[in-house]
Amino acid sequence: MRNRLEICLCVCALLLALVAIGCSTGVSSSSATSSDAVPSSASSAAAEASSSTSSIEKGTYTVDVSTDSSMFHLNETSDGKGVLTVGDDGMTVHITLVSKKITKLYPGKVEQAKSDEAGAISPTTDKVTYSDGAEEEVYGFDIPVPVLDQEFDVAILGSKGNWYDHKVTVSSPETK
Repeated sequence: MRNRLEICLCVCALLLALVAIGCSTGVSSSSATSSDAVPSSASSAAAEASSSTSSIEKGTYTVDVSTDSSMFHLNETSDGKGVLTVGDDGMTVHITLVSKKITKLYPGKVEQAKSDEAGAISPTTDKVTYSDGAEEEVYGFDIPVPVLDQEFDVAILGSKGNWYDHKVTVSSPETK
């Protein structure tokens, strides 16, 4: 996962350099960032990630986390919140799920996950305490966050061996 993150940061730095060159030569940033080497969706996502990380200071924040599915959602004890960590290497949000039925998570789409198994994220084991005092161990994940306040793709692997595409949105950072 670290190598993948380093590659993403290098791509972001390259794109920022291209934008800066484009601005200083009068070329629009959209034409400066599109190239045959980097698909436009990747350059767009990298530029968004770069601008998003630069607008928030390093630190730990409580954030709202929403997903596109009732099958993939946060544990009720989380109140729809996750913990965002912003560092030199980007942003990561920790979410706690409702069970141990999601066994891997991939920052991207199913097609990518199937061809890049090494890039899949393994779960953490989180202990939750419900309002009635019952305790349970469930899975959590530390997900790279490419951009705040916009949906991004994640693929999840269920306990029966099937991958599913989903969308996640991380928003409203508050200092923890």
